[in-house]
Amino acid sequence: MKPFQISCIVVDDEPMALQLIEGYVLKTPFLVLKKKCDSAIEALTFMEKEPVDLVFLDIQMPDLTGIGLSKLIPKSTRVIFTTAFSEYALEGFKVEALDYLLKPFDYAEFLSAATKAKEWFSLTKAKAQTPTISEKKFLFVKSDYKQLKIHLDNVLYFEGLKDYIKIWLKDRPRPVLTLMSLKSLQEVLPADKFMRIHRSFIVALEAVDVIERSQVIIGDKRITVSENYKPEFLAYISKNSLD
Repeated sequence: MKPFQISCIVVDDEPMALQLIEGYVLKTPFLVLKKKCDSAIEALTFMEKEPVDLVFLDIQMPDLTGIGLSKLIPKSTRVIFTTAFSEYALEGFKVEALDYLLKPFDYAEFLSAATKAKEWFSLTKAKAQTPTISEKKFLFVKSDYKQLKIHLDNVLYFEGLKDYIKIWLKDRPRPVLTLMSLKSLQEVLPADKFMRIHRSFIVALEAVDVIERSQVIIGDKRITVSENYKPEFLAYISKNSLD
């Protein structure tokens, strides 16, 4: 089987930074360097002819900034920002960058960001190749010595509390409490309808009203998307976003 690889370019107007990041890319087995560019304009011109998976992108550049370039490329091309200015981190998140490397960074930090990208692309590829799971309509759960029928289209989210789960529903002000682990619940839920975004939360994707920074908002509840589950969640956002 052919090893998984990610095509990429490096964009930076500082020659030393460009050379350093190029070296990091070349020593990373799953990255394939297609070009190094010393301006965002050069990078944009190249990607119009040859699309790539990933861009290692400086932010503060003349004529066209990295933020500006990131808004012009397809959502299927992901970005890891590389910059000396920490105040750009929020802007990087707004354009859904996979990661943010603050200069000067070493190879270990670079590899961590590149590995995050690899996980994201692996998940995206797996999702594309996996047939849609047949829709499960309901579950029976044990609560207060009774078996309650929970309609899945009525679920907002599941909240894990050690050995118990709170099931928050659209038509109930208080949750249903049942003895179960989130892991075992996750195995029986339709994967195209529910996603674990935190070690303590599985959310109904259709119930998500707003995605803001590293949180989803369901009604008046804010739930943080933790780092371990962020690649899959970002893949979902990308798949369901308009260019």
